[in-house]
Amino acid sequence: MGLDPSSPEMTMLLVMLHTGTMFAVIAYFWNGWRRNYFSSGLKFNDFLVQVVAATICTAVVGYGIKLVIEKLFMRGMEKAEIEDLFANLPLIACALFVVGLLIIYAGIRSEKSRQSGEIQLPQSCWIGIVQGFCLPFRGFSRSGSTISTGLLLGLSRQKLEEFSFALAVVLTPPIIAKEALRLLKANEAGAHIPIAHLLTPSLVGMVFSFLAGLVALKWLSRWLEGGQWKLFGFYCLAASIGVLALHFTMGL
Repeated sequence: MGLDPSSPEMTMLLVMLHTGTMFAVIAYFWNGWRRNYFSSGLKFNDFLVQVVAATICTAVVGYGIKLVIEKLFMRGMEKAEIEDLFANLPLIACALFVVGLLIIYAGIRSEKSRQSGEIQLPQSCWIGIVQGFCLPFRGFSRSGSTISTGLLLGLSRQKLEEFSFALAVVLTPPIIAKEALRLLKANEAGAHIPIAHLLTPSLVGMVFSFLAGLVALKWLSRWLEGGQWKLFGFYCLAASIGVLALHFTMGL
C-alpha cells in the first residue's frame, strides 16, 4: 500500500488494531475464563500468579532482545529502534517460516502424546519466555508459539488456548502505551504527525479487527481442539512464501 510500517504513526495504528483483537479475545473467552479462573478466589489467585510470572518473563526476554538488537546489530544506524525491523519483509518471512515449523512440530507431537490438565508455574514461565521472543519479530506468531510451547510441554489444549490469549490481553495495554509514547516523542522531535487524524482510521480499524478476530479465533480454536493444530503451521509457511514473493516482486 506504499505505507511505512516502521513509522511512529503506523506502529501506533497497528497496536490499535491489536486493541480490536484484544476485545475480540475478551468476548470470545470470557465464559471460559469465568468458569476456570474467576469461579473462586483460589483459582483466581493461582491464575493471577501464573499470568504475572509469565508476563515478567516476557518483559525480561523481550526487553533484553530489544537492547541486543538496537545496541549491537543496529549500532551503525542513527536513532535505531526495534520498530525499524517492522519494514523488513525478508525478516518477517523468516519469522513466519520458523514459527510455522514450530507449530507443525508441536501439532504432530501433540497427536501422539497425552495432554495433562492444569498449567503449573514453571510451565507458565516457559510460555512467557517464548512469548518474549515474539515481541521484536513481526510474523513470529505470539499465539502460535505460546500454544505450541504448551503442547510440547504436554498441556491441555483448551487450558492452553485460554491462558495464551489471557496473556495477550495483559500484554496489549503496555504496548499501546509504549507506541503512544514513541509517537509523542516523534512529534517533540519535529515530526509534526497530526495525531487527531489517526483517531478515525484507528477506530475503523479496531472495529474490523474485532470482527476479523472473532472469525480467526473460532477458526483457530477448531484447528487446535480438533487435533489439527499443524494446519496453522502450514498457513504460516504459505504466508512466509507470500511475503517473500511480495518482497522480490515489489523490490522492497
